[in-house]
Amino acid sequence: MANKLYVGGLSYDTADEELKTFFQQTGTVQSATVITDRDSGRSKGFGFVEMSTDAETRRAIAELNGKTLGERVIRVEEARPARRDGDRSGARSGGSNYGRERW
Repeated sequence: MANKLYVGGLSYDTADEELKTFFQQTGTVQSATVITDRDSGRSKGFGFVEMSTDAETRRAIAELNGKTLGERVIRVEEARPARRDGDRSGARSGGSNYGRERW
């Protein structure tokens, strides 16, 4: 298990330090980052937390998923690896109409 967690459902007012403090109840937090829009600087409502050990990561999921942070119920789960440039897995392929008959 990776030690990085995805945290969804965050209030737009949640800051990195608040997220870190909340997760410290389950172990040592290596980093806590609320993701923000690069143009407006406003929170996107989700973030990532990195715990020190696998055991702390599992504990954070078990104890904090579905809990309230900043008057919002949050979702805590193992983070998925970032998509690489050009990775369109799961996306529809564009295709074209070249060679198709028109009615």
